[in-house]
Amino acid sequence: MATRYDFFVYLGNQGRAVKSPEIMREFRKRPEEYSNVYRLLMELVDEGLVDKTAQGYQVRHTHRSQLLYRLVTYCIANGINYNYLLDRRLAEFLARAMLQTEFSRGDFDLAPRTFKKYVQLLHQYGLLLLHSRKPYRASVPYNLLIANLLQYFGLPVLVKQERESDLAPLLEKELRRFKTLAVQNEPAYRALVEESHPRFIHASLSLEGNPITLPDTVKILKKRIIPKELRDADVKEIQHYRDAVNQAMTDAESRIRLTEQRILDYHFLAMRHRPEIAGEYRAVPVHIKGNPRFAIAEASEIVPLLLKLMRRYETFLEEKRALPSLIAFAAYFHNQFQYIHPFEDGNSRTARLLAFHILRYAGVPILDIPLGLLDRYQGDTKGYRKRNDRALQATLSRVVLYNLKTINERLSA
Repeated sequence: MATRYDFFVYLGNQGRAVKSPEIMREFRKRPEEYSNVYRLLMELVDEGLVDKTAQGYQVRHTHRSQLLYRLVTYCIANGINYNYLLDRRLAEFLARAMLQTEFSRGDFDLAPRTFKKYVQLLHQYGLLLLHSRKPYRASVPYNLLIANLLQYFGLPVLVKQERESDLAPLLEKELRRFKTLAVQNEPAYRALVEESHPRFIHASLSLEGNPITLPDTVKILKKRIIPKELRDADVKEIQHYRDAVNQAMTDAESRIRLTEQRILDYHFLAMRHRPEIAGEYRAVPVHIKGNPRFAIAEASEIVPLLLKLMRRYETFLEEKRALPSLIAFAAYFHNQFQYIHPFEDGNSRTARLLAFHILRYAGVPILDIPLGLLDRYQGDTKGYRKRNDRALQATLSRVVLYNLKTINERLSA
């Protein structure tokens, strides 16, 4: 059943006035359903989101309507049902949850069923980080989607002053649990790995400006269906990065270490749509788009810096390290690789792939960067003004926790 937000998205995509008969045809509505369609359209008019003129219905150009359009298009791009998210009571729940470092069931005056509905929805879309089930403890990381949602409903966007929290005991506990569950149910774990790859590929390439949505990414990679309206270059970028991710993760789980040549091979696989630079070191200066303050090594420094990084990597692997130290090294490796920036393009996506390899090589089943942590991750990497490996370590710790919790919940269901 079409909702008023479905009509709003349609009108926004048209960018012009649309009359009722055209809307009825688009949504395949029968004549007897006109009164309901009219009612929903008039709700949008009454809210000041849509204008009704002699030419038809058209989105009104206001700050609130633009905010709503950004919300729904972001949800579509990331496979989120915006009809569930656009709920004022859910937004009020989020506003309160973001004021707390951790929250529990008792922090909210909600019916148990409503509380369960909200946390399940947020966790499903990667917007909530579960700390423990009994007693229930969770947190909601700040991200632009939630900030826009709160603004749309006129709620204050206030974020708790996050303190440095020691997740080490919880991470170690969940990792031990994973190792037991994965052995007990290897086929289910393999299915989860396959299921996660399109989400990671979509999230990773969306940070690089690829416009293809998550639903279309799944079509391309899983169903081998290529929607005709997509650009060939964008499709190839997804397919090629899939090949690089699959190879890197297979290598990691086969206990094949990173080498300089292997990194070049991963980059070649990922960037085959740009054969002139694929797997080749750059010889020219480069910069991070939108962040001119990001420090990058000179082209002449690439090889010596990369060889030094690989020596440190080999030394690290020879020493038995606890999980926090492993995550700290993955954060350092990621940021140092981005500083070296060995390629003309594709450095950030390669850095993510290498950080995942380091973790998966050590038996940590990181499959994806959840949507709720994506903004934070970007701010700690290519978006930072000043490099802070400890901040990235904290973010990666939460990414690892999200993955472990999600996998363990699925394997034990």
